[in-house]
Amino acid sequence: MKNYLEFEKEIKSLEEDLEASKNPFDKDGIISEVDTDKIKKIQDDINEKLSLTYSNLNSWQKTLVARRDDRPRSNFYINKIFSDFTLLSGDRLFSDDKSIITGFGLIDDKSVLILGQEKGDDLNSRIERNFGMATSSGYLKAIRLMKLAERFEIPVISFIDTPGAAPTMESEKRSIAISIASSIECCMSLKVPNISIIIGEGGSGGAIALASSNKVIMLEHSIYSVISPEGCASILWRDPSKSLEAAQALKLSANELMKLGIVDEVIKEPLGGAHRDGEETALAIKKSILKNLKTFSGLSGQDIFDQRKMKFLKIGRDRGFKKSFDISGKGLGYVEPNLSRALRFVQSKKNILIAVLIMLILIIIFNVLM
Repeated sequence: MKNYLEFEKEIKSLEEDLEASKNPFDKDGIISEVDTDKIKKIQDDINEKLSLTYSNLNSWQKTLVARRDDRPRSNFYINKIFSDFTLLSGDRLFSDDKSIITGFGLIDDKSVLILGQEKGDDLNSRIERNFGMATSSGYLKAIRLMKLAERFEIPVISFIDTPGAAPTMESEKRSIAISIASSIECCMSLKVPNISIIIGEGGSGGAIALASSNKVIMLEHSIYSVISPEGCASILWRDPSKSLEAAQALKLSANELMKLGIVDEVIKEPLGGAHRDGEETALAIKKSILKNLKTFSGLSGQDIFDQRKMKFLKIGRDRGFKKSFDISGKGLGYVEPNLSRALRFVQSKKNILIAVLIMLILIIIFNVLM
C-alpha cells in the first residue's frame, strides 16, 4: 500500500482511478474490455500532477518527502550500487551500533569503504537501527574503519540519512559529543577521497560527523541542516507549529545549499521522488560516485587533503583562505572579501567621512541659495 503526504491528495485520487481502470472486472464481477485510452490519459494526468507538485515544493514539504517511510534507505543503495559487500561490525571498545552500516565493497571493480546511516524499513528494523540515530559506538566504528581504509588507500563513500545522533542519557555517558567531533576530525584529516551522499534527512552533528567530505552530494528532495525545523521553531518561536517558517529560514533544501556552496552536486530524482523509482535513483548515484572518484585519480594524499580543507574554509567567504605566496609556499593566507574590506575602511575613517559629507551638503545648500 502506497503512502501519500498531505499535498499528494490529488495524486492519490488519480492513482486510485488508474487502478480501477486497469481492473478487467466490472462491479458485477464480469470481465469487460479495458479502456486503454482512458488509462493513458489518467497516467498522463498523474505525470503532469507529479511534475507540477514536486517542482514547487516548499522547504517543509521537502522535509516531509525526505522523511518518507517508503524512501529508499542506505541498505537499498548499498545492495544496488556495490558488489561483494563485506559487512564489518564493532568499535573494538564497547559494542556494535547497527544504525551505521559499515564494510568494504566494489564499485566497478574498485575497492571502497562504505558507511551508511540506516533508519530501517519496518518497525522491527527501525527499533534495531534506533531510527538511524547513532550512539558513540557507531561513530567510533566509522573512525576505526576510515583509518583502516586510509592505510590501504581506499576511498570512503558515506550515505547520510539521520535525524541526528542518539539523544539519550546512555549516549551522554559514552561521550557522544566527543565521538562526533572525533569523527569530523577523522573525515577532515583523511589522505584518501571521501564522498558523502545525503539520501534523505541530514540532521545536525549526527550527519556532519560523516559528511565532512571532499564531495558532499545531495539527492534533489533530501535535506541537510544543523537542527530539525521543529526543533528550530521550538527554540526561536517557542511554537513547533511554525515548522514551515523554520524550514525556510534554515535553507535546508539541496538547491539552496548548492547556492551557498555547502554541497557540491545535486542529483535529480525520478519524477515524483526517489521512492517512486529506487532503481533509477541508485543508478544516478552510482554514476555520480564514479564521476567524482575519477576527479581524484592521480592526486597525492596531500592534494586530496588540501582540496577538502580549502573547500570547507571557503564556505561563507568571498574567496576564503588560500595558500600563501611566500617563498616557502607554506601556511595559509586569509583573503578578506571586498565588501568586508570596504566596511572596515568606512568604520576606521568614519569621522573624516562624516565631516566630508557635511561639507558637501553645505556646499550644495550654498550653491542653491546663491
